[in-house]
Amino acid sequence: MNATNNLEIRKGTIEDSEIILGFIKKLAEYEKLSHQVSATVDKIKESIFSGSSNVETLVAFYEERPVGFALYFYNYSTFKAKKGLYLEDLFVNTEMRGKGFGKRLLVSLAKIAQEEGCGRFEWSVLDWNKPAIDFYKSIGAEAMDEWLGFRLEEDGINNLADM
Repeated sequence: MNATNNLEIRKGTIEDSEIILGFIKKLAEYEKLSHQVSATVDKIKESIFSGSSNVETLVAFYEERPVGFALYFYNYSTFKAKKGLYLEDLFVNTEMRGKGFGKRLLVSLAKIAQEEGCGRFEWSVLDWNKPAIDFYKSIGAEAMDEWLGFRLEEDGINNLADM
């Protein structure tokens, strides 16, 4: 049976603040940046879930257990005169990788970008994270070497959203 059949991805809510903070801390540990984390549950509630926030989250649950998340916001491309979706963070628990959950989160984000009429879907990755870089290239994202960022143009968004 395909593990992604038991995966539920939904928009994060204020009740997910502790789960989101847990993923942020795990991501920081993976990236060897734990010393930079100053986020707290209260800061998450205030900064992500206040009425003035432009930040959104997706939370992934496998068999009702949280296994991953994505945090994103909208930016703007002056060249395209369209908003874009910027993926700030994506994390899947180490023991749950290789099951397609990260790809499902990206597909969900591509669908949101498609629905919102975004001209770009972009993110960055640390230059030493070869597994992530290889994965992003495998879904059609292009490296912007001078920025170490990745981008899907409209066709790429549509192709990923249709996977």
